[in-house]
Amino acid sequence: KSGPGIQANADSFPFERQTKILAFIHVLDVGEVYSRLLDHRPVIQGEIRYFVKEFEEKRGLRELRVLENLKNTIFETNERILPKCEQAMQDNLSETFKRLQAANAMIHRLQEREYEARKLQADKVTAREEKCIAHWEEFMKEQQNKRAEVDEEHRKAIERLKEQYSEMEKELAKSVSF
Repeated sequence: KSGPGIQANADSFPFERQTKILAFIHVLDVGEVYSRLLDHRPVIQGEIRYFVKEFEEKRGLRELRVLENLKNTIFETNERILPKCEQAMQDNLSETFKRLQAANAMIHRLQEREYEARKLQADKVTAREEKCIAHWEEFMKEQQNKRAEVDEEHRKAIERLKEQYSEMEKELAKSVSF
C-alpha cells in the first residue's frame, strides 16, 4: 500500500530531520554566542576570586589591623579622653560663665552711665535751646519796643513838621498878602 503520498512522506522525513538538526545546531551556536557575548558570570566570578585572593594574600589583613587600631583609639577616646575633656570643659565653663556675668554687669553699668550722660547732655541742649528762645523772644520784644519808639518819634516828627509847614504857610500867606 505504498502510494505517491506515502512516498513523498517518506522522502520528506529525512529533509525535516535535517532541518531540525540544522535548527538545533543553530540554537547551539546561538547559545554559545550568547554565553560568550552576553553571559558574563564566569568572567565576573573569576574576577571576584582574583580580587579576594589579592585582597587576602597581598594585603596580609592590613585593613583588619587598621580597623582594630581604629577601634582601640575610639575606645580610648570614649573611656579616657572624653571624660577628661568633659571635666575640663565643666571647670572652664563655670569660670567662663562667672567672667561673662561680671563682664555683662560692667557693660550694663557702662550703658547706664552713657545713658545718664546722654540724658544730661540732652537736658543741657534743651536748656540752651530754651535760653536761646527766651533771648530771642526778649530781643523781639525789644525790637518791637524800639520800633514803637521809632514810630512814635517819627509820628511826632511828622506832626512837628506839619505844624512847622502849616505855620510857614501861614507866614507865607501873610507875607504874600503884603
